[in-house]
Amino acid sequence: MGGMEAHTHLLCRELRAAGHAVTLLAAGESDDACLAPICPAPYEAELPWDIYRGTRQLEDFQRRAYAAAFEIVRAGRFDVVHNNSLFPALIDWARRDGIPTVTTQHVPPFARMAEAVRRAENDDAARITFVSESQVPLWFAQKPSNASVVYNGIDCRIWHPGEKHSGRLVWTGRITPNKGLLEAVEAVRRAGAALDIAGQAEDREYLAACMAATGDADIRFLGQLHGEELRALVRRAKAALVTPMWDEPFGLVAAEALASGVPVLAFDRGAMREVVGPCGVVVEAGSVDDLTQAIMRADGFDRAACRERAVSRFSAEAMVAAYESVYRAAIGAAATGAAASASSCSRTAALLA
Repeated sequence: MGGMEAHTHLLCRELRAAGHAVTLLAAGESDDACLAPICPAPYEAELPWDIYRGTRQLEDFQRRAYAAAFEIVRAGRFDVVHNNSLFPALIDWARRDGIPTVTTQHVPPFARMAEAVRRAENDDAARITFVSESQVPLWFAQKPSNASVVYNGIDCRIWHPGEKHSGRLVWTGRITPNKGLLEAVEAVRRAGAALDIAGQAEDREYLAACMAATGDADIRFLGQLHGEELRALVRRAKAALVTPMWDEPFGLVAAEALASGVPVLAFDRGAMREVVGPCGVVVEAGSVDDLTQAIMRADGFDRAACRERAVSRFSAEAMVAAYESVYRAAIGAAATGAAASASSCSRTAALLA
């Protein structure tokens, strides 16, 4: 359905390719070879977020689903649990039962999750990972021993360069004000450039405002594209515009563009500097003037260097290797803790005897 779901799907597949046995605990309609359903369908099918967010009905639905997941965990003799959910109680449940767990924080902190993460601080069997260095200061004044950064991975086999570019820019993503499409359109119009837009229009009024701002510029809205159609559009682009108006925890569309050999022109929010590096231009957040200037000098980037940056830092293989290290740390810490507990129990039993 979205970025976190796609991330989890890719992670399952790539972990298996690396030789691991993986069980996915998710909604019953999920596409995975080793799915253990925890609810019949995603909550959106029954309780749409825009209507039920913050309600007791949605909270009860989620608690039932994750309680079912945790019962499978307790019975399953898993070496480690990777928690990609936004359900804070899973961290507490795993710590209570001594289950080695890695929780990836895909979004900035919210109250209950922040409290659960603070309770787990320096518990090395309850590892917390972030998808960029930019996220860490939002959670901790000083990074604890159980926290680390693992960048999101993409499948660089399907996100790959094309033979030549079209001379057009590309913008992809959800069409909503916090993604900054209006600012991108205005910069393209001022620069006299050409732009292709692809994405889901979550805010129709905002999309209408963006299209009204195009004037006589060569700007096309192509709707929501999927699969190879979307990847082909990106790899043909001269450059990708990534214009977040909020602090993006990672920025998957930027990494996908780089893997396609496409430089990125981005607003300086969240992890954009970490992702783009020298393979594009990162300008002052929200500055249409600066973005216009970046568009006008978008030629000249080494497209092979863009590809190399993505493969070395953001490939699925790089992600799996990093998570394997975190898994080993969680498993080792849990084993050490269990051994210490058993040793303490045996000494106490001997003393009492």
